[in-house]
Amino acid sequence: MSGSIRMPPGMHGDTLPTVPRRRRPSWAGADPVDELATRLEEFIAAAVHPDEIAALLESDGMSDDQIREKYGCKDSFSLAEELYARVERRHPEPAGPAHDPWRTGLLGCLLRGVVFALPGLGYVLGAPLLVGPEDGLGLPAGTAPLLAGALCGWAWNQGLAHRAYSWLGLGDRTASRRSLLLGAPVGALLGSLVALAVASDHLGAVAFAAGQSCYLGAATVLLVMGRERALLAALLPMTAGAVLALARPVPDAVRLALLLGSLAAVSALAVREVAPAVRESGDGKRISWSAGFAALLPFRGDGKRPRPGAAPWLGASLPYAFFGIGSGVLVVYVALGDVLAEGAGADAAIAAPAAVALTLSMGPAEWLLYRFRSGSLAGLRSSRTSRAFWRTTAVTLVKCLSGYLAALFVLSLATAALWPDAPGLGGVRLTALMLLGVVLWTGLLLQSFGAVLSAAVVCCAAGLAQSMALLVDGADPHLVGLVVYATAAGVLAGLVCWLLGRATAHR
Repeated sequence: MSGSIRMPPGMHGDTLPTVPRRRRPSWAGADPVDELATRLEEFIAAAVHPDEIAALLESDGMSDDQIREKYGCKDSFSLAEELYARVERRHPEPAGPAHDPWRTGLLGCLLRGVVFALPGLGYVLGAPLLVGPEDGLGLPAGTAPLLAGALCGWAWNQGLAHRAYSWLGLGDRTASRRSLLLGAPVGALLGSLVALAVASDHLGAVAFAAGQSCYLGAATVLLVMGRERALLAALLPMTAGAVLALARPVPDAVRLALLLGSLAAVSALAVREVAPAVRESGDGKRISWSAGFAALLPFRGDGKRPRPGAAPWLGASLPYAFFGIGSGVLVVYVALGDVLAEGAGADAAIAAPAAVALTLSMGPAEWLLYRFRSGSLAGLRSSRTSRAFWRTTAVTLVKCLSGYLAALFVLSLATAALWPDAPGLGGVRLTALMLLGVVLWTGLLLQSFGAVLSAAVVCCAAGLAQSMALLVDGADPHLVGLVVYATAAGVLAGLVCWLLGRATAHR
């Protein structure tokens, strides 16, 4: 009993002889489990868990009694585990190229960037309306009401656009039109009243600010409804007149006619877009203006409260409005920071090309946002681990952000070279502009992923910090801007890396 086991010749002491397995007799039939595995091989190979196979077996009507009698397993789950173990995993790629919902053309995005920048030429034609003494801050005449109306319009129309897009996302184009039908005029009225409150004694500037507010509302309608080309066509007469006014004197009457003509054309196109919402509702019945107000609120067009989730929440649009005003304040400081900090003696022309470059860069920025979403989706399909997906997302982020900064750099140099009597951008100014570009692009990226609240908080905090710095005597506006933009860019970049490295954020 205590002796060693006798080993066959040639075997070492640290090995055991192979236990012979009982083979199936030649006269025996095929294993029914193997037959079932062969018949369901494609489905079993693509399954990621035995429960998928069990669900298929039960859907085929196999009962546990039938499985015990035919396959020798106690139930469908035991049989599914046996089938899962016998078939090698194969996950076939989908036939043809993978669907990419984020693929878009570069030309359309560039067109939107041009449309964003062209209205700035209206200030060239409206110069006669802005004649007067400088205000208390050293700003040119009429600047205060124009800025106040513009900031109000940016905030309101950002929130309105999100509200309209939310209805479009739910497939209710009529409700989207109704929200724009009432929201755009209300925003124009608010912008006009804000401009009037800021400078009630400068009626020319207030009138120009009112026209600016009307344009912002009408342009929002056209951009939401995808009518960029129509908006560009309506702006062409004004653009041609402004270019001519830069080269030779243009009578004031012609300037006013061009401004009013373009404004009337844009407004008419906007009315045409929302007119179907006035004529009829989705069921063909005529509706009233109250339906437009209802579309702005969390109610249906008939005034009844919908089922939960059937209408977008009104509060969801507020962060977009705050992001609009926060980013608008930062852009204003790029254009007028020197004047606000140093008074009337500052040369504000040097910062104007930077503001124009930022506006034009929104076209490439939008296209690169689409490219990032497309690249992250491809990384989601190709990555096998969360760490590999994070690395893929980080590489895509660096490429897209670098591309945007390169476009902004070229645009800033080009506008500074073409701007009349404007010196070139210095190193500090150019660095601050690049950092602000990082702030805006990463903020837009977070906004596109639905994380707009964090982007809005950072942009509003940066704008507030720069405003508070104006109250500090001796503060260098360039140094303050550099520190504020660098801090905001670092925070937003950290948020992007933390959020977008998670696969669940790319739904």
